Amino acid sequence: MVQFKRDVLKRWARNPIITLEDIPYPCNTVFNGAVTKFKDKYIILLRVEDRRGHSVVVKAQSEDGYHFVVEKKPCLFSSEMEPFKTYEARGVEDPRIMQVEGIYYVMYTAYSRYGPRIALAKTEDFETYERVALVSGPGNKDGVLFPERINGKYTRLDRPIANEIGNIWASYSDDLVYWGNSELVAEIRRDYWDSFRIGASVPPIKTEQGWLEIYHGVKMTTSGPIYRLGVFLLALDDISKMLGRSEVPILSPRERYERIGDVNNVVFSCGAVVEDNGEIKVYYGAADTCICLAQGTVQELIDNCLEN
Repeated sequence: MVQFKRDVLKRWARNPIITLEDIPYPCNTVFNGAVTKFKDKYIILLRVEDRRGHSVVVKAQSEDGYHFVVEKKPCLFSSEMEPFKTYEARGVEDPRIMQVEGIYYVMYTAYSRYGPRIALAKTEDFETYERVALVSGPGNKDGVLFPERINGKYTRLDRPIANEIGNIWASYSDDLVYWGNSELVAEIRRDYWDSFRIGASVPPIKTEQGWLEIYHGVKMTTSGPIYRLGVFLLALDDISKMLGRSEVPILSPRERYERIGDVNNVVFSCGAVVEDNGEIKVYYGAADTCICLAQGTVQELIDNCLEN
């Protein structure tokens, strides 16, 4: 009998890796963590939602990428300084980490009664953070930086909303503050699993075959949305040129911890670590209730983009 993999990525057998019981103070839930390796340790910046429903960012670290210790207080939270104060009044959400030219940047969602905006901060030690700018208008989120300039410009992917539909766009900047020359990179597929909205998840990964992007796709059903993960591949020197895109998801909500939670049927990644041997560890929020881990290889994901 032929054995088929349920998903391209394989879940860690001891998922979830972080739950609200691991947060050393009262909270509602933990999910959507950005990740990087820093001084030989794995760093996750967790989105932790307090009991008011406002989110902060809390750091956790690990020696092996599986077992994490969560710090006792947030490292990034709503600012008291304008102009950030107004637009972060309801929290800071869904961070992504990327090192660009030796500096670690955290791109996150600033949330207020005016809706979501993308904001950018930087850090040298993951202890203190300096805000750079609010870098989008309202109705925009899921911002990820490329790890290097493309054609001399800082480059990002984001997800503005238009007519309730979310596609992935690229924008460019000389200074990380003012962004423009926006262009469409990837759009929803109306007869697929990503037919309602898509958004960048993991900061783009440079490979010999192109920029590999792990993204989330949403399908709307009669019982609500289903969030899955997919991949696409962009040309190294022209990210408007898509070289391939997965026909099927690389990870779908199947386990109970992915099916049932604050938001049912969600796998949503904000970060991954590529190991020296080509293995990739993808960290993801499950049902907006915990942090989980799935693993595979970069080549498997590239092959999934190009097989059709």
